[in-house]
Amino acid sequence: MSADGFDPAPLEARLGHRFAARERLREALTHPSLNDPDNPFPHGYERLEFLGDRVLGLVVAEALMARHPDLPEGDLARHHTALVRREALVEVARALALKDHLIVDAGARDAAGEPPPSLLANATEALIGALFLDGGYAVARAFVLAHWEPLMARPGPGRDPKTALQEWAQGHGLGLPSYHQSARQGPDHAPRFTIDVEVEGLARASGEGTTKREAEKAAAQALLAILDQEGRR
Repeated sequence: MSADGFDPAPLEARLGHRFAARERLREALTHPSLNDPDNPFPHGYERLEFLGDRVLGLVVAEALMARHPDLPEGDLARHHTALVRREALVEVARALALKDHLIVDAGARDAAGEPPPSLLANATEALIGALFLDGGYAVARAFVLAHWEPLMARPGPGRDPKTALQEWAQGHGLGLPSYHQSARQGPDHAPRFTIDVEVEGLARASGEGTTKREAEKAAAQALLAILDQEGRR
C-alpha cells in the first residue's frame, strides 16, 4: 500500500495480473475531474480509456471470428456492437467490484456511494488499456476473453434462441435441430402449444407458447440452457 492509501493488490488479484508499473493501474482508476493538486494524471483515465477501447474492439472481433466461422459480416458487426457497448462494460466492472477501487471525488458518486454507469464503463476500458501497456497484448487479451466469453455465449442481438441453437449445432458438425408439436391445449381462440426440439446426440427439450413459433423458441432456449449446464457451450 502506498503512503496515500492506494492498495492495488486486491484488484490485481481479481485481474490475475500484478502490475510492473502500478502507477498505470492508478491512472486507469483516476476520474478526470479529480480535484487534487497532487494528482499526477491531469487527464485521469481518458488516455488509457482511448487505448482500451481499441484493444477491446480488436479482441472481441478476433474472438467472434473464431467463434462464428460462417457468420456474415453484418451479423458479426451486430454482435460486436453489443459486446463493446456500455452495458457489457458495466457488467464486467461490477463483477470486478471496480467501484471500490475508483479514485474519484465524492461528487462523482450518488447518495448511496455508487458511481454512474458511464464512469464504470470508461474505467473498465481504461483498465484494459493499462493491462495492454503493462503486460502486452496477450495479457489484455486473456483478461477480455475471461470476462467477455460468458457474454459471447448469450444469444446475440437479432438472433433468437432457434438461430443460436442452429449455429451451435452446425459449429459442432451436427444436424439441424428438429422441432415437432407434442401437444396442443386450450380453445381455438387461445391455444397453447408444446414443442419438442432435438439435436442429433443430445437430449430433447420442450417449450410452450401461445404460438408454434413462440413454443419453438422456448424449446430452443431450454436446450441451450441444458448445453450451458453441461458446459458444452
